[in-house]
Amino acid sequence: MLQTLTIRDIVLIERLDIEFARGLTVLTGETGAGKSILLDALSLALGGRGDAGLVRHGADQGQVTAVFDVAAAHPVRALLVDNDIDDDGDLILRRVQTADGRTRAFVNDQAVSAGLLRQIGARLVEIHGQHDDRALVDPAEHRSLIDAFGGLEADVAAVAVAFRAWRTAEKTLADLRFRIEAARREADYLRNAVEELGKLAPAPGEETELAERRSHMMRAEKVAGDLREAYDQLNGSGSPIPELASLLRRLERKAELGAMLAEPMTALSTALDSLEEARVGFEVALRDGAYDPADLERTEERLFAIRAAARKYSVQPDELPVIAARMAADLADLDAGEDRLAALEKESVAARQTYDAAARALTAKRLVAARHLEEAVAHELPSLKLERARFIVEASSDAENRTADGVDTIEFWVQTNPGTRPGPMMKVASGGELSRFLLALKVSLADKGSAPTLVFDEIDTGVGGAVAEAIGTRLARLSDRVQVLSVTHAPQVAARALSHLLIAKEAVDAGARVATRVTPIAAADRREEIARMLAGSRITEEARAAADKLIAGE
Repeated sequence: MLQTLTIRDIVLIERLDIEFARGLTVLTGETGAGKSILLDALSLALGGRGDAGLVRHGADQGQVTAVFDVAAAHPVRALLVDNDIDDDGDLILRRVQTADGRTRAFVNDQAVSAGLLRQIGARLVEIHGQHDDRALVDPAEHRSLIDAFGGLEADVAAVAVAFRAWRTAEKTLADLRFRIEAARREADYLRNAVEELGKLAPAPGEETELAERRSHMMRAEKVAGDLREAYDQLNGSGSPIPELASLLRRLERKAELGAMLAEPMTALSTALDSLEEARVGFEVALRDGAYDPADLERTEERLFAIRAAARKYSVQPDELPVIAARMAADLADLDAGEDRLAALEKESVAARQTYDAAARALTAKRLVAARHLEEAVAHELPSLKLERARFIVEASSDAENRTADGVDTIEFWVQTNPGTRPGPMMKVASGGELSRFLLALKVSLADKGSAPTLVFDEIDTGVGGAVAEAIGTRLARLSDRVQVLSVTHAPQVAARALSHLLIAKEAVDAGARVATRVTPIAAADRREEIARMLAGSRITEEARAAADKLIAGE
């Protein structure tokens, strides 16, 4: 329910804080006091169209904040979660309108788009009036209202499940047909490709592995020749090591020359040791870097074959296993396609039949709910001086127009007088008739498919006392289920309210300008306001007595 409405610098309102109660609340006041301003402000907070003209003269911007107490299970909280908006506690909608025409929207102090604010507002408040073109007069919502009235949500969900299953079966069947046709057109190509790729049997990552192995072996090939030459110089027939070793042994036998040759013989011995170490080192390097030229050739053949296949099939080498599997599957589909196609066709037919059965059952239940709603609305119309009018749920079905919501099109029609042509409610009913049809509908629907707060804007305009009394009674009955706010000029409606707000203009700044104020009327003071509504500016004792009777429900 709407708890508070805070308005700052909107038209004639400089500062206004209004608290609302449960049940039926009426807003009354003289014509031009500012009732429409309040509704414009509320509409702005709910995501309605902004207008620079709403900003109070002399202010840079106006602002409206609406605070709602919303049940934890209300669908609007799921919408908040879907948009990453904090949904704990009260729900606060705020709209800022600047004098240059721009607006900013906030939900629980998080900036949102005007579109999202409008979606949230539509789930919280419905505004109904003689010229209202939303809510119940929107044909797009009529089917869901019938479903809510008939308690058909589970049936609708079952139809949606059957619809998705049928569409999935249809898509699977269509995909297989497409693949089989494509495979038939390229059967020879597919067979050759599957055979070629089957023989090649490329593995994921194999091309990279082969390229790295080939590069390693090619580097080893370039170094191997130099290593072999160096090793042969130290280990072959031309190696200086044996001759130098023999020379060193001969010199060692000449002991008498020891002192003279000690230093060069030590250097020669060290050189021989270094040459031997070099020979052993080259031998180890040759052994470690050895490769099989045949292995290099095999590696290159495999690498070049994979790369050629990738070019041929216009894919990256690592994608070859995937395309091979897909081509094999296409060929398998072609080879076993007829059997599989026949099975899928049966599945699709069965899924369609399941959907059609669920849709027919839903259609039957919708027709029953439609007749019951017609009866419920018809029961309300005589008291609203629409005893010669008819409310009609115009329902049609197209079994071939399958949707997740069924095959039905539903629209609310009316016939205002016998012998006239029925038609859509919004087109046929006059302003006063439309408002009463809407009230009869809302009473019949009660809290089914309804926002938690309903606002009725002067729906009693132009009706007599008996009709106004009937309107007040029905608004009060409706307020047992949802919060109802009614802007009214009818004392019969005001007398049924649990809360009464008086809207008036008052002079401010020493009479330099006027401002709209809203004052709660205590129970003890309601008599005077209702008497004013009955008698006008001069309140008589007779008017007060009549007000007492209205309040007492006599």
